[in-house]
This record gives sequence, structure tokens and C-alpha cells, in this order.
Amino acid sequence: MNSQHPSHAHGSAPGAPAQGGFSRYQIFVIALMAFLMFTVMVDFMILSPLGAILMDDLGISASHFGWAVSAYAFSAGIAGLLTAGFADRFDRKKLLLFFYFGFVLGTVLCGIAPNYPFLLFARVVTGLFGGVIGSINMAILADLFPLAKRGRVMGFVQTAFAASQVLGIPMGLYLSNKWGWHAPFLMIAGVSTVASLSIIFGLRPVVGHFKGEPEPNPFRHLFRTVAKGAYLRGFLATALLTTGGFMLMPFGSAFSVNNLGIPFAKLPTVYMVTGLVAIFVGPIAGKLSDRFGKYPVFFTGTVLTMIMVVIYTHLGITPLWAVILVNVLLFVCVSSRMVPSQALMSAIPDAKDRGAFMSVNASVQQLSGGIAAGVAGLIVYQSPAGKLERYDLLGFVVCGAMITTLVMMHFINQAVKRKGLKGA
Repeated sequence: MNSQHPSHAHGSAPGAPAQGGFSRYQIFVIALMAFLMFTVMVDFMILSPLGAILMDDLGISASHFGWAVSAYAFSAGIAGLLTAGFADRFDRKKLLLFFYFGFVLGTVLCGIAPNYPFLLFARVVTGLFGGVIGSINMAILADLFPLAKRGRVMGFVQTAFAASQVLGIPMGLYLSNKWGWHAPFLMIAGVSTVASLSIIFGLRPVVGHFKGEPEPNPFRHLFRTVAKGAYLRGFLATALLTTGGFMLMPFGSAFSVNNLGIPFAKLPTVYMVTGLVAIFVGPIAGKLSDRFGKYPVFFTGTVLTMIMVVIYTHLGITPLWAVILVNVLLFVCVSSRMVPSQALMSAIPDAKDRGAFMSVNASVQQLSGGIAAGVAGLIVYQSPAGKLERYDLLGFVVCGAMITTLVMMHFINQAVKRKGLKGA
């Protein structure tokens, strides 16, 4: 199949490369993958801010609302495992279209949900399809871009997370206040439908992973992927990489309000400024990792992140400007370790296993994130006065996970170098 689609396999367009060493088609692919991730991330993140409106409208408890939030993560984790065995058997464009259409359908169901059981079902459907899109995107980018350029690619795609925080959530809250909590989901579905057309008419077939005959038994393919030592190290590193964010993030707003003394009404300002800075940090981190090496940038970013985590988790009553500054610095440090780690992780699997590896990796990320949040809930507690206690201890636990990740990523980096890939 590669001989029939040489340009498709490599994702390059005819003619001289555009600025930055990327062709026009490659720039289109990067922009498309980033935009798809933007829609998925807005859909994933929008439910939490809508909690107060949604619980009142549907007459449900905080516990029921928590299940609606977690339903997406758990179904996404299960979907990744179920998809892994089949992920390398198809043109990745067709696979992306199938799951993106399912994601749009799930989002529409959220937008018309008349009651809580229907909403819970809709979130499960959205998670089953939306939770796999990130892994397919990663596989496509790893197929089309060499490791030497992958840092910049991952850096640009990383801006989707920041943009969802800066643009998506405020817009979603505005629509929900004006037309009800259904409106943000219908908006996402509408925008995603337009994005689907870009996949259909703009993205070429991605078939570079076809090397000979694929493993006829998808379950055997899944088992071999999970059982391979080099891949197992990658999955374990992903679990530890996820730990930090999912331990600190769920309690971030409560810590800011009750411990740092930031009024709840001022929290959007903190997130907005942080997100705006993050949009520019991702590409810079990507360029640095391509120039100086993925692991050196990851190492530096991790050490700086640990310093900022200790500072942040030990803060008391703090002025708004200082909280914004610390949050910005923390996010800069986190981005400078996440971008190179994603690029390095994409170099672990062979091309024929890339789809399966990315699918399992996405499942590990979702499930370990849920476990990490649960463990964090066992460590911290709220005092009768409302203050969040033992958040400083949680910071040390996160730092311990980061130190372990440094060691694991060192061995992964050595393994990638032994493969002879330029740009490690």
C-alpha cells in the first residue's frame, strides 16, 4: 500500500517545504490535529464548570454529578483497550473519522439530554469515542513527522489544551448562562461537524504503518503490545507522568479559595492569564526539545516543576498577582516537561504497533488519572474552617512521582537512542 501512496505515507506535499521546515500540507495536519484536540478537550472540561447549573436543573446531588464527570474518563479508558488490537489494521484517517463521528454523536446527545440517566448515557458514549481520538492523533503525527521535528509538532498541538481553557470554557459558560447548560454541547457539536469536513476533504490516507501483513488476531496484537518490555516501561512512565496533574488539579480551585484567599469570582482571571501564557509556551518547549534533545529539556522542566510544586503547595494567604505569577510559572514548567515527554514517548513503538501502543497509553493515562485523583482525596481533607489540609504533603508525593519518572524516562531515552532515531 505504501508504494501506491508514497506521499500519503509520509504526509509531505510536493514542492519546497514552507517556513520552519514544514510543507503546507504538514502545517495543515498540525493545525487540524490541534483543532480536533481543542474540541475534545472543551467537551471533556466543560462539564465541571456547569456543575451548579446542571445539578439545579436536573435536581441531582453532587455525588450523581461526580459520576457524570467520571463516566467519560472510565469509558474512555475502556475504549482505548478495546480499540488497541484493531488500531493498526486500518487507514488511520478512516479510524479517526469513525471515532470523531461517534464523538460528535455523543456530544449531540449531551446537548439534548432531558434527564440525568440520559446525560450519564451520553457521557459514556462521548467517552467511548472521544477518549480514543487523542491516541489516533498521536499515531498520525508520529507516522507523518520524524522524531527530529516531533517536539515542535507536539508543542503546537499542546496549545489545544491551553486554548480550551482560555477560549472554550468561558464561551461555554457564557452560552449556558444565556441559553441553558445544553447550549455549550450543541455549540461543540456544530464546530466539530465542520472539523469533520476538514478530515474528509483535507486529510490524506495515512497508511505508512502497513508493513507486510498485519497481525490477523487483534487480541494477540493487543497482548503482544502490552507484554513487550519496552512498551511496558512507556506505559508505567505515562502513569507516573499523569499522577502530578491529576493529584493537584482537582483541588486547585478549593486550595486557591480556602487557603490562598482568592475570591471565587477572581478564579477565571487566574485561569485565563495562565492559559494565555500556555498558548505560547508549548511551541517554545517544542523547539527547545528538538534543538537540545528531548530528555535534557524534560529533565530541566521536571526539576523546575518540583521546585514550583513545593512553593505552590506551601503558600498561605497570597495576593492575586502573586497567585497568578506562581500559577503561570508552574504551568510553564509543566509544559516544558510534558511536550518533550510526549515526543519521546511517540518514539517508543515500532510503526506497525504505534496505533495499539497509543491506544493502550491513552487508557493508562485516563485510568491512572482517576486513581491518582482518588489517592489525592485520601491524603487531603477539609478542616471545619474550610481550609484544605495536607496539601503540602500532596506536593511532596507528586515530587516523589516526578523523581521516579526522571529515572524511567532516562532508560526510555537510552532505548530510543539505541534505535538510531535522529532527534532523541
